[in-house]
Amino acid sequence: MTLRCDLGELITAMVTPFDKQRAVDYKSVEKVSKHLLEQKTDAIVVAGTTGESPTLTHEEEQEVLYCTKAATSGQCKIIMGAGSNCTETAVNSSKKAQELGADAILSVVPYYNKPSQQGMIEHFGAIAKSVDLPIILYNIQGRTGVDMSPSTIAFLAKEYDNIVAVKQSNGNLDLISEIRMLAPDDFAIYSGDDSLTLPMLSIGAHGVVSVASHVVGAPIKSMIRNYKAGQVVAACNMHRILYPLFKKIFIAPNPTPIKALLSKLDIIENYVRRPLVELDEKLRLELSECLDCVLSKIENN
Repeated sequence: MTLRCDLGELITAMVTPFDKQRAVDYKSVEKVSKHLLEQKTDAIVVAGTTGESPTLTHEEEQEVLYCTKAATSGQCKIIMGAGSNCTETAVNSSKKAQELGADAILSVVPYYNKPSQQGMIEHFGAIAKSVDLPIILYNIQGRTGVDMSPSTIAFLAKEYDNIVAVKQSNGNLDLISEIRMLAPDDFAIYSGDDSLTLPMLSIGAHGVVSVASHVVGAPIKSMIRNYKAGQVVAACNMHRILYPLFKKIFIAPNPTPIKALLSKLDIIENYVRRPLVELDEKLRLELSECLDCVLSKIENN
């Protein structure tokens, strides 16, 4: 299938590293970016919720984008988290992302103010008209309080050529089927939940916007590729190996667990910004043991 804009099958929602004073650690931004290339990611989302965007200033978001682009040197696509629950702010952030050279933007359904479906259409329509960049819609009712319907997603996909994909994070597979039936064939669907990647592939998804890919990107990529190549048993086996880690990295608010694992691997320091708090020692040990077990099974698979 030819997509209107192919941003890859494995997109990583990247963490934003902080130092002990909880200032953005830009050297570690470069380190994480290069690490994600080694993990076989096709694209990186900067300044998304995994990047703790609610606590970043616009200036910090822009500098993270710049550092990530410099570190990856065109080896993967860079997608800017440019959403807001204020349409004017989202438009301005999208324009800035285009100005700074982002390859695409990820734009979340407005949160807290709970717009109607028509309000979502007008919100995303204003963004689409303001930039030439490809736009990935981000539908996550658990964070926004409202769900964008399949018909609204399909309408936006048909109305605006630069609305190219949706990151769907509500766990309802029936809605994925409805989006696939209603939206144009060249519109991409991405799983927003690592654990649902394989099930969603089976009903028409293109790939995943992943958190686990910080540490198991290559195995996730192989799972996707095997499924699409008809090697379904191999894909299912990898899913079963990865599944415990997919669930364990959400034992606390994202990105707290994945930052703990990146710290274990000496890639970043283990700091999050308030109101998030770092994992306690018991949970860190559980998480570490889970990763070690999964990596061992992958090696012996």
